[in-house]
Amino acid sequence: MKKSYDVVIIGGAAIGSATAFFLSRDRAFSGSILVIEKDPSYSKCSTTLSLASIRQQFSTPANILASAFGIDFIKKAPSEFGRLGDIGFKESGYLIMASEDGTNALRANRKIQSSLGAKNVLLSPEEITKRYPWMSTGGVKLGCLGLSGEGWFDPHALLNLYISEAKGHGVDYLAAEVSNLELSEGEVRAVYLTDGRKIPCGYVVNAAGPAANTIATMAYQSIPVEPRKRIVYVFDCREKATIINSPLFFDPNGVFCRPEGNYFLAGVSPPEDQDPICTDLDVTYNLFEDIIWPTLANRVPAFEAIKLVNAWAGHYAYNTWDQNALLGPLPAVPNLYFANGFSGHGIQQSPAVGRAIAELITNGHFMSIDFSELAVERLLTGHVVREINVF
Repeated sequence: MKKSYDVVIIGGAAIGSATAFFLSRDRAFSGSILVIEKDPSYSKCSTTLSLASIRQQFSTPANILASAFGIDFIKKAPSEFGRLGDIGFKESGYLIMASEDGTNALRANRKIQSSLGAKNVLLSPEEITKRYPWMSTGGVKLGCLGLSGEGWFDPHALLNLYISEAKGHGVDYLAAEVSNLELSEGEVRAVYLTDGRKIPCGYVVNAAGPAANTIATMAYQSIPVEPRKRIVYVFDCREKATIINSPLFFDPNGVFCRPEGNYFLAGVSPPEDQDPICTDLDVTYNLFEDIIWPTLANRVPAFEAIKLVNAWAGHYAYNTWDQNALLGPLPAVPNLYFANGFSGHGIQQSPAVGRAIAELITNGHFMSIDFSELAVERLLTGHVVREINVF
């Protein structure tokens, strides 16, 4: 390990390692990079505990374009990186269903998505039933199905791709925890570790996930990012053979479900008043029993007879401001770059965000995708990015 680094990235999961990946491959950058990760097993990070799904069915252009690049990256990975690039992508689509109240928004969102190249189609209840005869459409007035560029993948494999390629291009990784930042003349000059070491640096990237605000406060800044618990429930179905070609589907009430091998995964975001700041990974079952199972049994008759076999909890890095990413520096500390607050969309946006932060460092502005609307400076101006499709 070097005594100092041009760029220190705090957090080595999807966002941090994607940034290291793209920066280390950028011909405009010839400096040194260090990634600091407090949990090198990644067993408790948001990346590996996520549902690892990707969709283009957003309402905000920046989010749609971010996922479009992510899809392109994932699809090309096997040919570009060989076995390392095989991340088990299942291009089975998203089916987002709406009741009467949600049809106008679904139509408007689909229009924006299509204008940016997304391939999806609006479906009537009858058309949904024709495609998926095992599904009931009671209470559904309209659905939107992604025909390509949507599905799910192995989060461990994508993370391993980032890390392996970054290390292969000279990036150092350090298992340690950051305790403080040293500032001088309005810029970060060094990173302090809990073991007492000091690492001088030129730039710092805050990719600390749910702990993002803890890092921000070390530079006397504050960002509205909190850890919020999300639980994924795994169940078996006695009549699973009848459920063929299932997409990841969202009920109008927000309950989602998708197949995973011989089982199914399901979950739902809790009501806002039941969604506190949370740092533990304890699993509770009230959401499954009170909301998820009844919804699934109503939507898929075969799910009336299911057996819960497992469950796990992870954390959203939840941006309470507007549930969208916070990217780039704040004027008060221009060499501290934020890549935070993805509110559950981090791993699917990691290719685009990693590239974007690398572009900011090497060129001073976004180049490939204009993420200006997601700049962290909007916290200072009061601008709110309205993303309707937040799950």
